[in-house]
Amino acid sequence: MQRIRLRYTKRGRLRFTSHRDFQRAFERALRRSEVPMAYSAGFTPHPKVSYANAAPTGTGSEAEFLEIALTEARDPDTLRKLLDASMPEGLDVIDAVEARTSGLADRLTASVWEMRLDGVTVQDAAKAVEAFLAADTVEVQRRAKNGMRSFDARAAVADLQALDPQPDRSGDRPCAILRLVVRHVTPAVRPDDVLSGLRAVADLTPPVPAAVTRLAQGLFDEESGTVTDPLAPDREAAPAVSTADPAAAATVPEGAGSA
Repeated sequence: MQRIRLRYTKRGRLRFTSHRDFQRAFERALRRSEVPMAYSAGFTPHPKVSYANAAPTGTGSEAEFLEIALTEARDPDTLRKLLDASMPEGLDVIDAVEARTSGLADRLTASVWEMRLDGVTVQDAAKAVEAFLAADTVEVQRRAKNGMRSFDARAAVADLQALDPQPDRSGDRPCAILRLVVRHVTPAVRPDDVLSGLRAVADLTPPVPAAVTRLAQGLFDEESGTVTDPLAPDREAAPAVSTADPAAAATVPEGAGSA
């Protein structure tokens, strides 16, 4: 059995798709692409697809991950192109590697998020960020199945910055960009929880809903404060192609650089 790990996006209007919507679209793409999927046992077999830490409905993402199990070996990049062509525009399969290490989910320990706050000046956002970071705890509430739940939104935030909007952005309306790194903890702290925290400590209330996008997720490096690519260990574990083997060398396109 071969395992392939895929990175995909949720862009534009497709950010409003639920996780269940994505599952249906992806399973249709598997059938259209005639992927030799491995199936679970039992009375109702399902394709072996493992989803990891999906973004909340309504948020965009450049870094969603899943793993599939195949009964026959396939080239990961060829498979990626087939699946991407079968998915709706906005749900784009942008990377694929063969799983050569264990524990993909264990390497998803933090996310980098970007929130665009239209109608908020960078100065006001920066003051709110300063107050949030200075607090020892920031209690927020979120509605759960059993009613309202209170928890600390501060401890999970490893970094939070207020930035100027993109230079190509037109218009006179103020806009601030928040860039934050959030550890994956229990209970999960989401970008909207951080916004609730900013409202609690600094009365920062954007006049319109924030546009939220996950830029990356992976293993959090405590020393550098960065989030690393979770697929990098699988690439590094891939066997090198030896040019001493004529058959292997023939598969390398002329002029291609080394990986």
